[in-house]
Amino acid sequence: MCSAGRRAKVTLSPEFKSRTGTNVLCRTCSTREENHHEQPCAAIAFAADRRTATSGAKTMNNCPINHPIALANVLANEVNIDDETILIAAVLHDTVEDTDTSLRELAKLFGQEAADIVSEVTHDKSLPKPERKRLQIRNAPHMSDGAKLVKLADKICNLRDIADRPPLEWSVERKQAYFDFACEVVSGLRGVHLGLGRVFDETAHLRPVA
Repeated sequence: MCSAGRRAKVTLSPEFKSRTGTNVLCRTCSTREENHHEQPCAAIAFAADRRTATSGAKTMNNCPINHPIALANVLANEVNIDDETILIAAVLHDTVEDTDTSLRELAKLFGQEAADIVSEVTHDKSLPKPERKRLQIRNAPHMSDGAKLVKLADKICNLRDIADRPPLEWSVERKQAYFDFACEVVSGLRGVHLGLGRVFDETAHLRPVA
């Protein structure tokens, strides 16, 4: 049963509502509590709103909201994960590190469990990038199952973006290095979901060649 009624209402910025021409969270969702799509759609709208408001939001493709939606799509449509909390956390996974959103705010709007997953996959950007990468590899085996699923989907989508729509300044060597790094992280996530692991292995075969 959807628990959205026990959470705070998601409020979208006037600018976002003006751009989209709507006051609703998703055109395909009703506002009734029994509609189990309501909270995931609210999370998508929230993430899109925050990314649009944050000019520095980082993404490998042209639209900042594409990446979190891709994560949810991998989980829901490629490996049939229908857990609402997992899907919400996937959509929101980088809102804390890339926007001015707080974990407290996410917990209030989407529940503590989703916020806890986001917390596990959030990087401390005050640390140097090599240290952040080292911590990802070290911490991967110790994550909760929910965080492992989100992290796995994140790596799948990152590899697909690098293979299909890489940043223009990335050399072949840099692309290869990220593929190798992703494989190291995922080695600590193995076993959480065999189907998702297979999707990652298929994606890893996209590793660029010199």
